[in-house]
Amino acid sequence: MSGCIFCKIAAGEIPSKKIYEDEDIFAFHDINPARPVHFLMIPKRHVGSLYDADASYQAVLGKMLLKAADLARKQGLNEGFRTIVNTGRIGGQEVYHLHIHIMGGPEPVGPMVLRV
Repeated sequence: MSGCIFCKIAAGEIPSKKIYEDEDIFAFHDINPARPVHFLMIPKRHVGSLYDADASYQAVLGKMLLKAADLARKQGLNEGFRTIVNTGRIGGQEVYHLHIHIMGGPEPVGPMVLRV
């Protein structure tokens, strides 16, 4: 998608602190990290959100989850990490290109969500 910031990052049109790339996925450090380690992983093929993904994304989504664990270990997250996929406005999605946040650090990340 021509106006998508994450598509532009994956294409190298916008600089990023890349930590991994292959033919299907691209991982890079978040520019506004919420934890000591915070990176994003995206499929190179554009899809707006997890809600929009169909069966043709099944293999790449599985690949992304497995690679998330590998990259988390390589980033020093040996005692655990959090993966987040925000989906849609209510889910807190800000960039409409499916992405996984992988984050952690030396201290526990805290509650998953605030209780209402």
